[in-house]
Amino acid sequence: MPSPPAYRAPADLLLPSLPAALRYTLLAVVGSLILWASAKVQVPFWPVPMTMQPMVVLLIGALYGPGLGVATILLYLTEGALGLPVFAGTPARGIGIPYMLGPTGGYMVGWLFAAALAGWVVARTRRVLPILLALAAAMAIIYLCGFAWLAVAIGAEAAFAKGVVPFVLGDTLKIGLATATIVATLRRTTPR
Repeated sequence: MPSPPAYRAPADLLLPSLPAALRYTLLAVVGSLILWASAKVQVPFWPVPMTMQPMVVLLIGALYGPGLGVATILLYLTEGALGLPVFAGTPARGIGIPYMLGPTGGYMVGWLFAAALAGWVVARTRRVLPILLALAAAMAIIYLCGFAWLAVAIGAEAAFAKGVVPFVLGDTLKIGLATATIVATLRRTTPR
């Protein structure tokens, strides 16, 4: 059985005249800046704020591809670990490694796997339903990692009530919006 076609990530089409290392570095920096901005758009819940970050993680993974997507998330997490106030609620809620070890740490770990999954699927298909399902699975990975981390701190029941339930509706809308954005981008960038 032949393997499915491998598609180039839309980000590979940006700035084609630049050397690949410089292009990928610029894209990773821009992606980390977009993640930073998405952290500051928030609804203040406790212990986990609602932000636009999950949607941005899905978009970065899908549009950058799995390798550059994960590298971009790692760059962002490194910026935060070094003490830059890139996370939601920083610097007021702390910065650096102590912040990352707090209630949102598991969600941040989940971003790496979510970006990889979104990028992996989009590299193999341009069909709407598989992309939608992949983004839903990627969001479930973020929830699973976040829930597991939070449950250690506040117990499973409280972690589910405060770290999953309040976010389901908003994140479902984010999955739909991310899917529409990805599909529209792919239609403009994929040769026919």
